Amino acid sequence: MLLDHAPTDTIAAIATAPGKGGVGIIRISGPQAPQILQGITGKALPPARQARRAWFIDAQRAPLDDGLVLWFPAPASYTGEDVVELQGHGGPVVLDLLLARCLALGARMARPGEFTERAFLNGQLDLAQAEAVADLIEAGSAQAARCAARSLAGEFSRRVEPLFEQLTALRVYVEAALDFPDEDVELLHHGAIGERLRQTQDSLHALTRSAQQGKLLQEGIHLVIAGLPNAGKSSLLNALAQREAAIVTDIPGTTRDLVREWISLEGLPLHLVDTAGLRESSDPIEQEGIRRAWQAIEQADLVLLVIDDTLGEGAAEAAIRARLPARLPVLSVHNKIDLSGQPAGVREERIYVSAKQHDSLHLLRERIKQQVGYEQCSNEGLFMARRRHLNALAHTAQHLQQANTHLHQHTAELLAEELRLAQEALGEITGRFTSDDLLGRIFSSFCIGK
Repeated sequence: MLLDHAPTDTIAAIATAPGKGGVGIIRISGPQAPQILQGITGKALPPARQARRAWFIDAQRAPLDDGLVLWFPAPASYTGEDVVELQGHGGPVVLDLLLARCLALGARMARPGEFTERAFLNGQLDLAQAEAVADLIEAGSAQAARCAARSLAGEFSRRVEPLFEQLTALRVYVEAALDFPDEDVELLHHGAIGERLRQTQDSLHALTRSAQQGKLLQEGIHLVIAGLPNAGKSSLLNALAQREAAIVTDIPGTTRDLVREWISLEGLPLHLVDTAGLRESSDPIEQEGIRRAWQAIEQADLVLLVIDDTLGEGAAEAAIRARLPARLPVLSVHNKIDLSGQPAGVREERIYVSAKQHDSLHLLRERIKQQVGYEQCSNEGLFMARRRHLNALAHTAQHLQQANTHLHQHTAELLAEELRLAQEALGEITGRFTSDDLLGRIFSSFCIGK
């Protein structure tokens, strides 16, 4: 980590969500937190980690609120600093008055994520655990929440650490060849280093596969339902969402704007987008809907191309396929088999369904999971991961591959350098090697008060 000093000022923020509620919490962290607590209650500090009832008072000792106070002396606190929590009534005006009083007594407003950032800087959490805090708050399914909790408990970090140690041992082995060439001149020419390197690459591959599952849980999948008008796109959206989210009629072009729905597909957050029918139109409103449909397709992770099975796939669908981005995976869904008489099922990479009667929808759900590489989160060791983590793992893999090349070319100095770069890339996950800029980007995405 590049930062070598912890903050010395005191921060405060409202830690509960905006709006009215039964309880509202002000969180304070830093060296002045005990004095601020005494100033806002007019009393001595309560026993550590024991809730005490107190009146919160203003500068003229007039009461502001009646609530509970908690004091967590450093280092046994969330941030590793002296931390105070004021638990009062959850009205916005009351909380604003309490926060203003804290600021008048010497605190400053906390930035988004600054409490968790301080926990990281003070060694209470590593970077992967810190990110898991935000992931747990924003979890879109029960599976995602459980996996984020495992990351917060250190599951991801525990998987990274043995790989980091493997790289350390491998670097020591290679450095020995560089430092003592006379004593061990054949070190790079026999299979010991090659075998260790292969084992390290295998461990990295297994970790990457688990992280890819975690990324799917963290980000979810953006799935766009597209096709010609009246192919049954809105009916399919409603069937997948299991509610009447979109208007369905027999009139082609009913859907003019994007209809968005969120569902959980066996723990996988799925962001569904129903779109206007793709066709040539002189109606300016429909043209705008079609433009938005193509815009949504450009941003999709997966497209369901819905085809009216009573008409079959023709030139119009071929034109749509030709315009789809080359990198975008597409599932062909033949709908209305209740009218066409086709049997339900999967044949020749096409899925035959009836959105109206819900025939074969379980097969469609399975194909969606297969298409995006999702394996149901039944493994208790699965953890939450982010795109940043996958990028770090990919860079690690690239450096290990280069190291393997240099090993076969017997260029020990370049081999050692690639192993060093691989270890640095891996260390970015937990924050062993972290820039100030990266920390700023990560914690700025957190909510204020966390």
